[in-house]
Amino acid sequence: MELLKYLKRRCDWAVVSLLLLGFSPMAFAGLKDQVPQETGFMMPRDVSLDGHRVEWLINITMVFLIILFVVMVVWMAVAIFKHNENHQAVYDHGDAKKQIAVALSISTVIFLVVDGNLYVNAMVDLDEVFWNFKDVEKDPTTVKIEINAHQWAWDARYAGPDGEFNTADDIVTLNDIRIPVDRPVYVQLASSDVIHSFNLVNFRIKQDAVPGNITPIWFQAVETGTFDISCSEHCGAFHYKMGGLLTVLENDAYEVWAAEASAKSAVAFNAEDVEAKWGWPWRKEF
Repeated sequence: MELLKYLKRRCDWAVVSLLLLGFSPMAFAGLKDQVPQETGFMMPRDVSLDGHRVEWLINITMVFLIILFVVMVVWMAVAIFKHNENHQAVYDHGDAKKQIAVALSISTVIFLVVDGNLYVNAMVDLDEVFWNFKDVEKDPTTVKIEINAHQWAWDARYAGPDGEFNTADDIVTLNDIRIPVDRPVYVQLASSDVIHSFNLVNFRIKQDAVPGNITPIWFQAVETGTFDISCSEHCGAFHYKMGGLLTVLENDAYEVWAAEASAKSAVAFNAEDVEAKWGWPWRKEF
């Protein structure tokens, strides 16, 4: 009974919709845009513009798992009660053509319905939104940030009023990233030592930072507040300390902060400090 109550609490309207609409990927595609923005299975609330797309994939995967779990439990229960001590056991290799055909058919249906549905919708999301860097680059309101991961911290660099990176007016912060609400944030990631993973769970964004590579991601906040930055790739003995804060500000507050931070950076700039000039020319195409 406790298990049933637990499943009932965790299964939302998607279970009922799934049973009514059947296993058609087209039917599931129609549900995607109806998923509330802050739903999810035991996850922090989503505060991003497109996080609901990731939420939908997580929720529908959970629905598939619950259905397959129920089917397998029922199947095993039937086998247990039907093939009891009163049943005459018959040895069978299970390699008859009919048995192989049935097994392949069931496996194919499950693969196409579950994996095929998730794959198609994931690729659509990537092409339409998450890998759409050209439109983000063209947007004049986009905030561009270079982030360099290292053991065990996040260095962030914003271009100053001159619009160029690695110059005297750059804003440089440590474990403290600030962005404006309702504007795209375009991040280019790098690592100076090992593989790290930049994780913003409230934005449903996670991307590895790989030594020798520049990797792009983008997102957009729809709420103000302060949220965690974490590393989700084990990167050494003090991996657990590699955290930071991302603060979403109103646009006016962000502009004030950026102007003050840029002025302070210009005062503290030392042209001879080579290590402090870790930035790179902004890449416009990937």
